[in-house]
Amino acid sequence: MHIAEGYLPPLHAAAWTVVAAPFVVHGARAVVKQVREDPDTKLLLGAAGAFAFVLSALKIPSVTGSSSHPTGTGLGAILFRPPVMAMLGTIVLLFQALLIAHGGITTLGANAFSLAIVGPWVAYGVFVLVRKLGGGLSLGVFLAASLADLATYSTTSVQLALAYPDVTSGVLGSIVKFGTIFSITQIPLAICEGLLTVLIVRLLIKVSPDELRRLGVLRPRPAASAPQEV
Repeated sequence: MHIAEGYLPPLHAAAWTVVAAPFVVHGARAVVKQVREDPDTKLLLGAAGAFAFVLSALKIPSVTGSSSHPTGTGLGAILFRPPVMAMLGTIVLLFQALLIAHGGITTLGANAFSLAIVGPWVAYGVFVLVRKLGGGLSLGVFLAASLADLATYSTTSVQLALAYPDVTSGVLGSIVKFGTIFSITQIPLAICEGLLTVLIVRLLIKVSPDELRRLGVLRPRPAASAPQEV
C-alpha cells in the first residue's frame, strides 16, 4: 500500500523523509557507479525500474476500502543490490504520485522507506541466505520477491500504527489491526509476485546470461557437461 497524500501527520511524514534520505542519496551514487562500471547493464537497469513501476502501480481492492498491490522491487534488489533499488524505487514512487495520484509527495519518504529500502534489503538478504544454504536459484528468487513484498506491507503497517495508535491497545494493537487487514489480499499477491519474478529471471537467463553472471546472480559458467542452474 502506498500511504496517500496528507494521510500521515506532518511530523511523521518529515521524520520518515529524514530516515529515508541517506539511503536514497547512497542509492543515487550506486546507480551512477553501476552505469559507469558496466554500461551494458543500462537496459537491464531500466527494465528493473519498469518492472517495479508496473507492479506497484496495480491497485487491487482490499477490505475496508483499502487497496493492495505487488511491489516489484525484489527483482531489482537481486540483480543490482538494495542501494540501487533505493533510488529506482523512490523515482518510481515519485512518478506514481505525480502521474497517477498513487501515494503522495508528503508521504514519499515513508513510502520509499517501506517499498524502496526495507523490501529490497529483505529480498537481497533472503536471496543470499538461500543460495549460501545450497538452495536453487528459482527458490531463492521466489522467497526473496515474496518476502520483500510482505516486508514492505509489514513496514507500512508499523508506519500507520505509529501515526494512528489504537485508543485501547496502543501501537501494538494498531499494528495487528493494519497487518491483519492487509494480509487478506497481500499474502496471495506476494506468492504471485514470487512466481512472476521467477519467470522473469528464467527469461533473463535465456536472453542475458552474461550480464547475470557479471552481476553475480548466476554463478560462473559451468563446465560443458554441467547442467545450467535454474
